[in-house]
Amino acid sequence: MKKRLNIAVFAIVAFLLLVGIFFIIKNTNKVSLISTSLSAVTNVVKLLPIKEDTKKEIETIDALAKELTKKDGKERKFLILLQNNMELRPGGGFLGQYAVIKIKDGNVTENYFEDANLLDQRINAKIPAPYPFERMMSIKKWKFRDSNFSPDFPTNAERAKYFYRLAGKSSDFDGVIAVNADTFNRVFSLTGPIAIPGYDVVLNSDNATLELEEIVEKKYIMDETLDTQNRKAVMKTLTDTIVKKLSGIENIPKISNFVLEELRNKDVMLNFEDQNLQRMIEEAHWAGGVSDDWSGDYLMIVDANMGALKSNYYVKRSMEYNVDLTGEKPMAELKIFYRHEARYGDWRTSDYHSYFRVYAPQGSNLLEREMVSYPYIQEEFNKTYFGFLLHVLINGKTDVRVKYELPEKVREDGYRLLVQKQSGMGDVPFKIMVKTDKGEFSHEETLKKDLKFELK
Repeated sequence: MKKRLNIAVFAIVAFLLLVGIFFIIKNTNKVSLISTSLSAVTNVVKLLPIKEDTKKEIETIDALAKELTKKDGKERKFLILLQNNMELRPGGGFLGQYAVIKIKDGNVTENYFEDANLLDQRINAKIPAPYPFERMMSIKKWKFRDSNFSPDFPTNAERAKYFYRLAGKSSDFDGVIAVNADTFNRVFSLTGPIAIPGYDVVLNSDNATLELEEIVEKKYIMDETLDTQNRKAVMKTLTDTIVKKLSGIENIPKISNFVLEELRNKDVMLNFEDQNLQRMIEEAHWAGGVSDDWSGDYLMIVDANMGALKSNYYVKRSMEYNVDLTGEKPMAELKIFYRHEARYGDWRTSDYHSYFRVYAPQGSNLLEREMVSYPYIQEEFNKTYFGFLLHVLINGKTDVRVKYELPEKVREDGYRLLVQKQSGMGDVPFKIMVKTDKGEFSHEETLKKDLKFELK
């Protein structure tokens, strides 16, 4: 099987630029200027009449910039997980490639990229794969490329380091960063369209992911005699062009805004060994963790593409969540409407096959289900989850309905709901309706990040 190159490699460029590290560019004076610029922005923001959460976010960016550009003679090492969410996994997307980047005195001293499959070939330990991998994909051994099977990024970060150690490498990382492929597309909203020399294509924010996959994957899948190393030339050329377009000081504000949005929507997630820095990341809601201390109602929908190629590019969802607090027991009815918009199957698209989980408050009791398999019910993160197998045909639809009994505590002290969004899922239209003794209340919005809903 040919090793496929995950185009999410480019997404890390935007993050590194944000914190003042110019990948490939070695000019330390520029790094110093970038760091100073970000500090100045933070000082101004403290005086502005904006939400405290936004202030905290920018203060956290400033702390990151200072940490990664610190000139203290210490080398810092980071594991970058490059995830293609066109093949959605619980932690964001298929982990097709990773990078190790070392930084010292504000400079990149070493960078190493590798396909996850090559790392996995060095793992001899026989770790049993989670049930859905064996059931749906006949995968019996759990390895690095499938390590992000939890919706909780801190869990996935630790598991990735575990498999990294099993491959015979040291996992003494100062931090782990996950970046989804959607970030790559959105980078072109900053750079504008880019024509790649030697290729008859112009990449933009609408077509970048698909067009680049045509270049770096399709012909190598169709003809296995081709040397896959040749496709790396276009990656180097494109990376150089992106860096050049974004490397000016005048781009810092828009790069900062860009990465803020990527962190908010969980297409970039961070985990650090430094406890103070990790605390700041968690307070800014960039840690990608599943909340384990929320006392009210809770909902998280988690999809795992199980052998459906890159079909998530075409799979769209909308959700309705109806809660009835007027009966003997509080009840929840969840509806998820799946649409597969591909017209036909090809080398990257098939019918959609997913291991689908609904995370609910601990103690929830499943009552009814439609258009999903027999349930697999477990508890983790102080939640109860219902796991199902789910299928959506090409150019078809599947309307899922799940009804369950909520624990009595959701009626205490008013109704409060936390909806956490799965990394890599994209924007999802979401509607909630709550029925109480005082009437019915509803709210609609597009779920771009975690959502809190409260009735006093």
